[in-house]
Amino acid sequence: MKLKQIFLASLVLVSASAWADPTYRLFVTNEKSNTVSVIDTRTGKLETTLAIGDRPRGIGLSPDHKTLYVALSEENAIAMVDVATLEILGKLPAGDDPETFDVHPNGNLYLSNEDDAKASVINPTTGKIIHEIKVGIEPEGVAVSPDGSIVLVTSESTNMVHIIDTTNHKVVANILVAARPRGLAFNSDGSLAYVSSEIGNEVAIIDVKKREIIKKVVIDLAKSKPMALVLSPDDKTLYMTTGRASKVAILDAKTLELKSTADVGKRVWGAVLSRDGSTLYTANGVSHTVSVVDTASSKSVMEIEVGKFPWGLALDD
Repeated sequence: MKLKQIFLASLVLVSASAWADPTYRLFVTNEKSNTVSVIDTRTGKLETTLAIGDRPRGIGLSPDHKTLYVALSEENAIAMVDVATLEILGKLPAGDDPETFDVHPNGNLYLSNEDDAKASVINPTTGKIIHEIKVGIEPEGVAVSPDGSIVLVTSESTNMVHIIDTTNHKVVANILVAARPRGLAFNSDGSLAYVSSEIGNEVAIIDVKKREIIKKVVIDLAKSKPMALVLSPDDKTLYMTTGRASKVAILDAKTLELKSTADVGKRVWGAVLSRDGSTLYTANGVSHTVSVVDTASSKSVMEIEVGKFPWGLALDD
């Protein structure tokens, strides 16, 4: 018993040491500049710009935050960047037109291949695509549950959320949602999932165990086109970007009541929240900026110029 306890304790220490010290860098994909902007969030200044490849969109970090992944839609690849040194480490084959992805706790990447109506699973250690799963037409959003047991994928033209079991990589449920679903987010224990629908101008809550929608609302904002979803650390507040409305909708995560809004740049797309929940960052496509939103006041306190048509965001904090 003592040996087992010592072994488990050693695993915890190894895990802790494997986690990289935060760089406090915000990474922004610029779809039409073919670059990634690197912002120091402590100063709000642009640190550098990386020439990354053709049409970067989806972006995310490895579980240990040592590697940044960037989906290059026109190259059918995922670029890898060392978060600390900003060295481009190479590119992984990613199937046709990779757009959005999420990273599993085991390090594998689950991504949507928009033109092929499928989701792919990449092992970044081997550089191989290890699974391909057929989904609906024009897959877009991807979200891995906190425990890694399931993955959700939205299909824009089929108007569905697909639930994929990661044990056998099979679709176990298809949930019909409003027109053109985009963003996805899980709550902290994975019991609930949220989905935004761009054309339907709707956000819905899915009971993951029951595999059904338990709440949905139409967003009462002019020109609203719901996109990215981010939950506060306490699971009480849902932040949603609204595209042409140029606002972040701030919703009660339980009732979906619209509590307030934050004015940001034009054609707001991606969003990411600081670890402590105090700051929300948004990618504003037509403004070519990132907005820095103070969540306590629901006000944008800074606009940072980046490349052309910023799309996605990843934060190492």
